[in-house]
Parts: sequence; structure tokens; C-alpha cells
Amino acid sequence: MSRLEAKKPPLFISEPLTKAAVSQSLSLLNGILKSCYGPTGRLKQLHNCVGGYVCTTSQSLAIFSCLSVSHPVLRILVASVQNHISRFSDCGLFTAILCCSLIENFKSLNVASCTVIKISKHLLSLSMDYLKSEACGCRVSVDFSSVESLCCLVRSVLTSKPACMLNKTEVDHLTMLILKAFMFTVPCHVESTAVLGRCIVVPVKGRRVMDSTVLPGLLIEAPEIQWAKPLTVKRTSSNMIKIALFCVSMAGDCFSPEEGTIAVHHRISLEMSELNQLLNVGRQLVNDEVGLVVCQKVIHPFLKQFLKENHITAVDRTGLSLMEPLSWMTGSKPIASIHSLSPSCYGSLKDVCIERFASKYFVHLIPNDTVVCSLVLCNRNETAWDELKRACETAEHVLQLTIKEPLALLGGGCTETHLASYIRHKSSSLSNSSFKDIDCSRTQYQLVADGFCRSLESVACSLKHDDGEILTDVVYGHCWFVPSGFPSVSNWADLVSTCGCGINDNTENLNWRLLQGQFGSPVIQGCPEEPSGKVANLKTLDCFAAKCSGLQVALETANLILDLSYVIEDQN
Repeated sequence: MSRLEAKKPPLFISEPLTKAAVSQSLSLLNGILKSCYGPTGRLKQLHNCVGGYVCTTSQSLAIFSCLSVSHPVLRILVASVQNHISRFSDCGLFTAILCCSLIENFKSLNVASCTVIKISKHLLSLSMDYLKSEACGCRVSVDFSSVESLCCLVRSVLTSKPACMLNKTEVDHLTMLILKAFMFTVPCHVESTAVLGRCIVVPVKGRRVMDSTVLPGLLIEAPEIQWAKPLTVKRTSSNMIKIALFCVSMAGDCFSPEEGTIAVHHRISLEMSELNQLLNVGRQLVNDEVGLVVCQKVIHPFLKQFLKENHITAVDRTGLSLMEPLSWMTGSKPIASIHSLSPSCYGSLKDVCIERFASKYFVHLIPNDTVVCSLVLCNRNETAWDELKRACETAEHVLQLTIKEPLALLGGGCTETHLASYIRHKSSSLSNSSFKDIDCSRTQYQLVADGFCRSLESVACSLKHDDGEILTDVVYGHCWFVPSGFPSVSNWADLVSTCGCGINDNTENLNWRLLQGQFGSPVIQGCPEEPSGKVANLKTLDCFAAKCSGLQVALETANLILDLSYVIEDQN
């Protein structure tokens, strides 16, 4: 009998944020995430200590999926960011960097945590009210009758992922494909509630990005189909193709030993009985004028031959992932039994043809109304393709969020610096009654507000990975990047052409000042103005819903971590 060990008492860690190990881990995580941020972010290779799959990325989704953290405080932060990413896909790094910066800045203040939390909640309320108001100077409306702002949104997502290894021509090509795919999924006829369709990504690795394309309908890989032979599909009298969709195995192996014992009469063959039933299904499909049979699992070769002889095309092994879009696109109901077949389960298609991409053959199902489309996505190697697939899915999700709320925020660090300028102006003009409501002093409020603004500015500073100064102007509060190699006493107007988002240029006297990020920039007494440039000049836009959620998640998570008094760990 093995020796029993006495149960160990739980480990109590009081005031975890005061421990050096936690501060160092938090600072290290912040540094890793900052180095990944933006179009010039540095790539990370993540793999476990025993080898296996190596992930090369700078995307938050992949980083947090592969990165393992052990301390409970960091687990809270990572879990909050992952939840945000699962809901919005975008602004994961923004959320995580801002959260780390808020914790570091708030922790360094000589203000009680409970007071910091109350003030930061008020600052969040001011920020959200401003971002959602018509007077917001870092927000633009997205016009769906024009592709300019939509292209800018998609392009901003693609260019922020350097591991995709895209040049400008490829970015422009993919931007139009993603927009086209998104438009395919928008229903033409809306009754009470609109439901967006689906875009299915079809992988083609080892090919040029420029070979990528979008097709209406679905592509189902079918290696056994020969390109040389034309595909003839039986049509109904109305020139439509009737489709039957099976989600049950048609391989003649429906009886499984795990399901129990089956009693059969002497000289009765279960295999022949099952095969006869499959042939009965085939005869009914012929009588019902079905032209295409699609099966999630395997179709018996004998049944395939029977269907072929009766001019019915059969496609099997489609997998579970395609069943829902297939049902949605064709109007068919998945058939779950070969013993009961109702004609009401059939759907219809406009056409069926064969497509070839690289060495792969596909059956192309073309619907009557396009709500499902296929994005044939190509890239040079597996690593770049994986990163590109995540980027395209993020861009599609951004467009879906934008159609619900047709707004966007200025990118390139301009929203962060503009919002920091606004909060500095607003916090300096609050009345004494506001401080009484919050139960804090004016000095405490100013300290926390300055830490909040410095955290926002540090996110903007994270976009710069090379030497060179970062500026902000006192008119619009936008972010400006100075090329490396110039002294800090230069005439800034000679060195900068446009701000980070591209909407402002250097034609005005904007009175630039150095943005120090961690140390704060001079207090701007005036409220930052709305930009005077044209929306057409924009270089980068951020998803409004994702960034607003990221701001809220970052501050609420930072408050939660600041409020931790004890960490209790089970030692058994």
C-alpha cells in the first residue's frame, strides 16, 4: 500500500502586487506585448519546452493561445483579454498593453487602491461618454455607400500583421477580396431581422497571394474528381439542381458493437441488408429527380456507382464544419437516417461545376441567392498562411461589427493621444462637487487622471519600435512619428508630414511637443479640436466597438487586479 502524505495547508499571499516576482512578470509581459504592437511589430516564436509546433506570430490571438502564465494575477489579465478577443477579434494587444500600463502606473501612485478604483471608473465614464458623443474628435462615421473607409478598416487590420509577409499590391488585392466576400454575405432582401451569411476560407498553401480569389457559394474538395471529365448534373424540369444533404454514414456500417447486441434470423446478412437499404435510398433519390448528393461521412462505393449510372453526382467526406453553411445556402435539411427520406428535406442549387486551384480539385456549388461564399486564400508557406487566415477572419469580423455600429476610431496612436488630451482638459476643469461625489481630493484625482493618460500615451508610443521621437500636437492632440537620426531640438515641421492616422498634415502651425509616454506630456488646457483634414486622407482606422470594449476591459481588469488583497493557492 502506498504511503499517504498529509494534506498541505493552502498558501496565502497577501498584497500580491507588492511582490517583486509579480511586478517583474507583469513588466516582462508588457514588454513582450509592446514589442509585437503595430505594423512594424517584432515577431515572436512560441513553442513548448519539449519541442512540437512552433508558432511565429505577432497577433494577440495566437500569442495568448500559445503563451502559458503561471501566476494567478497574470492569469486574470490573460483570461480577460482572451474573452475580449473571442467577442471582438480585434484590439487584443491594445487591451493587454493598456491594462499592464494602467496597473504599473496606478500601483506607483501614493493613493489608496479603493480611491484609485473610484476615480478610474469616473475617468472611464468620461472617456466612453466622449467617444460615443457627436462631439468626439477621434471618431469618424463609416459610409457603406463608399468603399474608402471600409477599405481603410480592412487595410489597417492586414498591415498590422507583419508575419503575413504582404507587400502593398498584395494588401490591396486582399482588401478588395475581403470586402467582396463580406458583401456576398450581406442579404439582398431583409424582412424583419437581417442575418449575415458566412465566408468559408479554403486553404491553398505554397502559392502566390495574388492567386487568392472569392467565389459565390461553396467549394468542396473532391480529390477523386478528374479535371478532364466534364461534370454533368441532372436538373429538374425548372432547370434547378435538387440536392440531398446527408449527415449520416452511407457506407453500410450503421450497426456498431457499442450500440448493443442485434439478433438476426439464420442466413440473414446484415451487410447485404444494409446495402439493399442504401440502394432503396438511391432509387428514391432517382425518382425524386435529385441531381446532387452530399454526405458528411462516407458513401458506399456500390451506391456511388449506382448514383453515377443514374446521372447523380455524389460528394462525400465533407465534414461537420460545412454542414451548416450547406444547409443554409441550399435550403436543405440534413437527413439523419437512411430509413426515412422525406422530399421536404431537399434543397436546390443554381449550378454545379469543377474548379481547380494548384493541385486541388473542388466541386463548386453555386446557390440561387448568395449568402455563403468561399475565399480561396493563398500564401507562400504554412506559417504565413496561418497568420493571414487569422488576419482575414479578424477583418471580416471588424466589418460585421461596423455594419451594426457604422463608426470607426482614428488609428496610428491618434485616438489614444487625443483621448489623453481630452481627459487632461476635462479633469482640470471639474467642479469641487464632482470630487465630493467621488469622495476624493483634487490632487488625488489629478494624480490618477495623469496615470490614466500616461497609460494611453504609452500604448501610442508602443507603435514606434525604432529610434526616433514621438510627438503630439496641442491643437488636435494627434500622434506624430519622427524618423530616427534627428536631434530633439529640430524644427518638427520639417520632419513630419502627416499624423499617425493620416488625417492631418504639417501645413498648420500645430505646436508639437515631445510625447514621453511613461513620464507624461505637458497639460493641454484647451480641449482638443476636431481634425480639419479629409476622411479620404486616412491611412489607418480602428474598429469602434472593439476599441471601446478594449478600453473598458483593460481598466476594469486593472481595477480588479489592484483590488486583490490575497491570493490563495492550493498546495496539494
